[in-house]
Amino acid sequence: MDQKNIRRIFEAYFEKYKKTEGDKKAWSAFWTEITPDGTLEINLTKCPKGTTFKIFVNKKKVAEVLEWVNFFTTMETVANRYPGLYDAEKIFNDMEFMI
Repeated sequence: MDQKNIRRIFEAYFEKYKKTEGDKKAWSAFWTEITPDGTLEINLTKCPKGTTFKIFVNKKKVAEVLEWVNFFTTMETVANRYPGLYDAEKIFNDMEFMI
């Protein structure tokens, strides 16, 4: 799946499922993918400083990056470091189904 579609799907998912962080200046939504190889959680947060992604593998934070361009680079690294966890095609098709 290309980056444009991934972004479109995640943004729509975010708009549907976002929750406030309390002060209504920061909003976040997350996706959890459970596979035989472990658990991947992607948290998208939008706040005054920009769009932030927090990536967790098996409940441990492995990355926190700002903006989409860094998200895509980071997810390539996550896919290489943790084989079997990040399948963009499956994750974002499932996410699109939820919206």
